[in-house]
Amino acid sequence: MAIEIIARFLHHKLTSRILALVQRNMPAHWGPFLHQLQQLAANSTVLRSLKHVTPESLLPLDFNSTTGNGIKLLSSDWKTTPTLELNAVMADSCAVQSRHDSWSLLWLPIDLILEDAMDGNHVAEASAVEALTGLVKALQAVNGTAWHSAFLGLWIAALRLVQRERDPGEGPVPRLDTCLSMLLCITTLVVANLIEEEEGKLIEEAERSPANQRMDKQALGERHGALVTSLQLLGDYENLLTPPQSVIWGANQAAAKATLFVSGHSGYLEHTNVNDLPTNCSGNLRHLIVEACIARHLLDTSAYFWHGYVSTPFNQLPHSIPNHLPSWSSLMKGSPLTPPLVNVLVATPASSLAEIEKIFEFAINGSDEEKISAATILCGASLVRGWNVQEHIVFFIINMLSPPVPPKYSGTESYLISHAPFLNVFLVGISSVDSVQIFSLHGVVPLLAAVLMPICEAFGSSVPNVSWTAVTGEKLTCHAVFSNAFILLLRLWRFDRPPVEHVMGGAATPALGSQLGPEYLLLVRNCMLAAFGKSPRDRVRSRRFSKMIRFSLEPLFMDSFPKLNIWYRQHQECIASICNTLAPGGPVSQIVEALLTMMCKKINRSAQSLTPTTSGSSNSSLPSLDDALMKLKVPAWDILEATPFVLDAALTACAHGSLSPRELATGLKDLADFLPATLGTIVSYLSSEVTRCIWKPAFMNGTDWPSPAANLSIVEQQIKKILAATGVDVPSLAIDGNAPATLPLPLAALLSLTITYKLDKSCERFVILAGPSLIALSSGCPWPCMPIVGALWAQKVKRWSDFFVFSASATVFHHSRDAVVQLLRSCFASTLGLGSACIYNNGGVGTLLGHGFGSHYSGGFTPVAPGFLYLRVYRSIRDVMFLTDEIVSLLMLSVRDIANGGLPKGEVEKLKKTKYGIRYGQVSLAASMTRVKHAALLGASILWISGGSGLVQSLITETLPSWFLSAQGLEQEGGESGVVVAMLRGYALACFAVLGGTFAWGIDSLSPASKRRPKVLEIHLEFLANALDRKISLRCDCATWRAYVSGVMSLMVSCTPLWIQELDVGILKRMSSGLRQLNEEDLALRLLEIRGTSVMGEAAEMICQTRL
Repeated sequence: MAIEIIARFLHHKLTSRILALVQRNMPAHWGPFLHQLQQLAANSTVLRSLKHVTPESLLPLDFNSTTGNGIKLLSSDWKTTPTLELNAVMADSCAVQSRHDSWSLLWLPIDLILEDAMDGNHVAEASAVEALTGLVKALQAVNGTAWHSAFLGLWIAALRLVQRERDPGEGPVPRLDTCLSMLLCITTLVVANLIEEEEGKLIEEAERSPANQRMDKQALGERHGALVTSLQLLGDYENLLTPPQSVIWGANQAAAKATLFVSGHSGYLEHTNVNDLPTNCSGNLRHLIVEACIARHLLDTSAYFWHGYVSTPFNQLPHSIPNHLPSWSSLMKGSPLTPPLVNVLVATPASSLAEIEKIFEFAINGSDEEKISAATILCGASLVRGWNVQEHIVFFIINMLSPPVPPKYSGTESYLISHAPFLNVFLVGISSVDSVQIFSLHGVVPLLAAVLMPICEAFGSSVPNVSWTAVTGEKLTCHAVFSNAFILLLRLWRFDRPPVEHVMGGAATPALGSQLGPEYLLLVRNCMLAAFGKSPRDRVRSRRFSKMIRFSLEPLFMDSFPKLNIWYRQHQECIASICNTLAPGGPVSQIVEALLTMMCKKINRSAQSLTPTTSGSSNSSLPSLDDALMKLKVPAWDILEATPFVLDAALTACAHGSLSPRELATGLKDLADFLPATLGTIVSYLSSEVTRCIWKPAFMNGTDWPSPAANLSIVEQQIKKILAATGVDVPSLAIDGNAPATLPLPLAALLSLTITYKLDKSCERFVILAGPSLIALSSGCPWPCMPIVGALWAQKVKRWSDFFVFSASATVFHHSRDAVVQLLRSCFASTLGLGSACIYNNGGVGTLLGHGFGSHYSGGFTPVAPGFLYLRVYRSIRDVMFLTDEIVSLLMLSVRDIANGGLPKGEVEKLKKTKYGIRYGQVSLAASMTRVKHAALLGASILWISGGSGLVQSLITETLPSWFLSAQGLEQEGGESGVVVAMLRGYALACFAVLGGTFAWGIDSLSPASKRRPKVLEIHLEFLANALDRKISLRCDCATWRAYVSGVMSLMVSCTPLWIQELDVGILKRMSSGLRQLNEEDLALRLLEIRGTSVMGEAAEMICQTRL
């Protein structure tokens, strides 16, 4: 009888619910209890004799589950109101998928983040791998999909990125190589992170439970199995898998490798490198993705046997394999680094970590010539196209930029000086746009900056008395090495932006980007190294990295680099105020006079007329050219200290007419040629002077300054074409053709300097530094400065004309807030396909982001899609804080249009008056909610990308409470459709808020931003609880409010339970009580169940009071 009573007790709904509560929150007590029940089921003879109770049925629940998935979130007995019916649909709406745009839109934030990472004007200090890892976890939780669906969404988004860049326009922007790195390296590392995180958690659980050492193999392989499934399904997307022309050879090689393996020639593979394989097999991007996964041990060669992966196996080994040619396999077999082999290895990417480690050995232990060859190889194809090993290469390069101190070194100058030729190969080799962007994607910019600073400190403090011969045959001095290192360092932080951002109208504080600098990069570097290896995921991930890489864990600060620190302080002072008075006769004054003499040598002018009046120099004769060059054999830091005074003198002379504009440009170019590092100071100084507004304008009339008249009108028409294609009309920014074209004098000087550079490889790194700075400066100047700059640059380099026209069109959004709102409206319309005459057809990711940037068709520049344009312009918006209100407003308007079937309100009213009329029921509630969720996804993505966690925090703590208190700008709808629209608005805001939070803070506690999450959520829940307790009077629709409260809490319970566990018990009790007032009793109970042992009493009491 006792056994039978126990069985009934366990099967009772009330008891089983309480046991589930114990299971979730008291694992230490649950284990022994479950063990006793299992013993009873296994050993009880009485249990075996019972007719109605069997040992198998004794445990009615899945007690091994801690998620409570068996308990329904909403009981069907309670679905008695439209609001609760809406919640029921909401619980299932995440699973609504179609094969095309509807399903793709679930992963829209991934597309936006991938495209945003391609902005070459922004070098991120954070890893794209980590950002995407958190984003994929958030979307998988909120969408409620299986992991294979999340992985498939990630692969497809990355493939779309590559297809958008198949034919990119020219300009100083990342090209196809960076997009392929995102697909084949970054995305693969994201998947590896997610799989390793799962393994790390299981290892941690096993370590905490010594009695349960065995890990379930199926659980261990859940995400791994999802990866396999996603890649098998990926084969159905043939259009996306078509490889660009530049990688057809590599895709064919990957297919050939699989074909040989399946054909039984695996023994051949053991002795031959992949680069030796035949290329007559037809491969696609999936073959390259699979090879990238195999290289990281995420897959094995069983993938070659997937259905359809190999088209036709070889019956016999091909006879035309060029084994006699040098290749990576030759290196691995012991061949020396001969010039022919080096040329091949520079042009051919490595395919394995072992090959990179072999090169690293040459770089460390080889002869001087071998070291330089190794550096050249690592900066070649392996860096930009070595997708299987790219994450290792960036670490090896950073490691080799900081060679070890020789034992017992006692020299007077830095030991780095003797490594000048070796270091210079790296400094030049990684200076391209794609290379820097690849370092940024991998999140190693802080590490790279930390190794560049000692190089700058050492070579900038050295007198150029010694020279070396570079690989190109040029004479190499410490000034040249310093300039290459210094310019590369400047590109890693937004040194050119603060002057404009500090004077932005309407912004309470400078934008976050303006506060970033070398100090911040060192701080991030210190935190990265201190935190790595602490988490279980890091311990699993460390198995992927080479054991040959070593980094010093000692923290670094700006005080460690005194010369750099002095220059940085001077740089900040230059931004804040005009040049200080220069003491006469001092060392800086002598360098200023020598630089002015050197600058005047080609323009046949007397340097006396350019001597700065602030210097207090006498009328004594200035040094001759030879004497000046001798005086300039000083450390580069000394020259940089004198440069602002030189620039001030030259600009003042031009303003007063004693120096012509052409002579000014020539003098600036001579200065930059003498010490290229001065280009950074030139940009900084001239940018700062523009913001002071003390210089007279320069008339671009073709006499004194170059004239844009030849194509300024064409540029204006192209700008209008770009804006019109995205639904933006800003009449106030039209260019007056009768007014003379003018620029601020410092901007005209910088423009004249930049157009003197030749666009060849030797000058590329200098143009890449000055070009974006020129655009940023022009964007902050009055209209039409940027079109004038674009027109002049288009005359100089016609193949870059599209890039400068696009940049000029982006400037519109810096000057006009209304243009930003119009562009956002177009983003919503294009994504959702709203409006009967919508130019965006059915909407979707494709219409939002379009084809990317470039001249894809004959007839000139092709306008870009609204989403693509927004991702290139949002960083130039003066004050992003207004975006929160605007996005909420656009979201509400989108909800109304969705509820009306996608038609504008006026057309809906017309249809209502027709013979057949229109009824909301004609539009499926589930379909409408899916589209509403898509709108919320877009809004949350734009908000997060535009302003980060700060803007999301503002939304949750300020904007949403204000909206509910005022409900401004909403038109009340009548009848049945009005109730549904109101509820849809509440659901939209709930999705918007929770999605924004998951993007900004993540669903777990791994990101640093998650530390701010509990405080923000408690502020918002305090507002909700006060409103539920009727302590606050709301002005929004009651149905909207009920849908929002139940929607937010439902999403938090089902998607982000960890958030609830972090919250204060008191506020959760108040929210639970308020939810019961809304008849959301099950939701109120789940809220307490998740919180833990501190509210188990209240949860058990509620269970007993609830009719189950």
